[in-house]
Formats: sequence, structure tokens, C-alpha cells
Amino acid sequence: MSITMRDATAKDAQLLVDLITELARYEREEHSVKVTALDLQKQMSQENPPFQCVIAEVNGRAAGFALYFYAYSTWEGKQTLYLEDLYVSPQFRGTGAGAKLMAYLADVATQKNCARFEWSVLDWNQQAIGFYNRIGARPIAGWTRYRVDPKQIAC
Repeated sequence: MSITMRDATAKDAQLLVDLITELARYEREEHSVKVTALDLQKQMSQENPPFQCVIAEVNGRAAGFALYFYAYSTWEGKQTLYLEDLYVSPQFRGTGAGAKLMAYLADVATQKNCARFEWSVLDWNQQAIGFYNRIGARPIAGWTRYRVDPKQIAC
């Protein structure tokens, strides 16, 4: 079995929408997907795209993806790598594709001299939590993630 990584390009926009939709279905949020292939294609064609993405292929077939971007740590004074989404299609789970995606991103974070590499996981997603624990990741105690719709903020 051959597992390879490649950077996604604008030509992969429809493939990414399909994988994003699979991920949303797995997370019971398919109705929340608003992004289109055209949106991604335009964003990925920008001089400074808002995200980066790597695709894992198993024997030449797209198996999953990792979409990430850079944030900034004020305390460290360095950029950080934030993994927005990691997904491997069910038929490719257990092949090592997820671990290879994470290793790829860890290498990117190291090469870019990132202060840290972090992400969030749904608290019910025991399969993902188990995977993250197996690769040596640990939850950050004492932090709760918040979200607000900028049009709805009450200030």
C-alpha cells in the first residue's frame, strides 16, 4: 500500500467540497456546509490564500485531507499552525493516512518555526480522541473554546 501526500490546488476544489461534505455528514452537520467548489477555487487561486490544504492519497486515490492555516501567538512571538479539519474517508481508516497527514503537518510546523501545532476536537468524537492520544497529542486543560456570529455580538 502506497500513501502519499500532496498539496491541494485550485483544481482540487470539487474533491475538497466532497470530502468536507463527508466530514460534515460524519459530524452530523451536513446542513451546515455552505462552501462551494467555486468558493474554494477562488480562494486557493489567491496570491495569499486564507488556508493551506494537503491531500492524502492511498494507492493513487484521494483518502483524506488536512486543512490548516497560520495564527499568531502573542506570548511566543511566533506563528502557530492551526488544523481546522482533518478527515479520512471511512474506507481508508486504519491505513495510516491520518497519521501521515498529522506527521506532514508537524513537519510543516517545524519547518515554519511554529510555536505550536493545535486543533479542536468534538467531545463526543471518541474515535478521533483515541487517534490523537495514540499519536502523542494531549488536550489543553483549562481552556474552553468560544464562538460568536460577528453580526450577532451584543456589545
